[in-house]
Amino acid sequence: MMDFLNSVIAFFQTGGAFMYPILVVFALGAAVAIERYIRLVYERHTNRAAWEKLQPVLNTGDFDRARNLVKDDNTGVGRLLAMGLERQGAVRRREDIEIAMEESIMETIPQLEKRTPYVALGSNIATLLGLLGTIMGLIEAFTAVANANPAEKADLLSASISVAMNTTAFGLMVGIALLIVHALLNSLTGQIVDSLEMVSVKALNIMSSGTRRRSDAAQDEQTTVAEKPVNRDVQQTQQAQKKADSVAAGTDKNSKPETV
Repeated sequence: MMDFLNSVIAFFQTGGAFMYPILVVFALGAAVAIERYIRLVYERHTNRAAWEKLQPVLNTGDFDRARNLVKDDNTGVGRLLAMGLERQGAVRRREDIEIAMEESIMETIPQLEKRTPYVALGSNIATLLGLLGTIMGLIEAFTAVANANPAEKADLLSASISVAMNTTAFGLMVGIALLIVHALLNSLTGQIVDSLEMVSVKALNIMSSGTRRRSDAAQDEQTTVAEKPVNRDVQQTQQAQKKADSVAAGTDKNSKPETV
């Protein structure tokens, strides 16, 4: 282990002055990558928890309770459902609810992608700094060789080129590492956006079906209320007919001839 550390330190020290800017770029890129990874993992976890809490409430059709639950919810799913439920209670049109949810997703995406491009920028800068350091080292090497003794030129040139190549190697290592991390962050961001779109579709279908059931129930109730007077008139007519029949039967009985 100590031999490996000594080799790394010697590699860094012989790389020249450009090793330090590359190290600074690596530190900044790693800090941004760690912050973004923690934030995205937290966002994915909170979104999943919020949906698991709200889905049973939406399935029951209790949209008023769902609005109360998402009122103070600052997660991506909470904001998404808050805008959808707000439109559902006001206009009850599927298109308007869908547009509101798409607007919420468009507002959430920049927050998820915030500072992630800096990781890719750090990868490019580290690679270019490594190439620049190598070129500057080669320029210094050839300048020194030009004024050296002919017997020492070959050894001095090979040593100078070896030192200059360390800068390129370190720049490429940092660039490749940051590029891989950037791809992982983009993949995680895409998964969160896809989950928000899935929640949007599911919630929209639940809201639309719940609104449709309520509308059908209201129409059935109105139909029942409209039919009640007709049924009452029929009942009254039947009762009047029965009463008239009973009166007629009594009259016939009273009009029979008396026997002597």
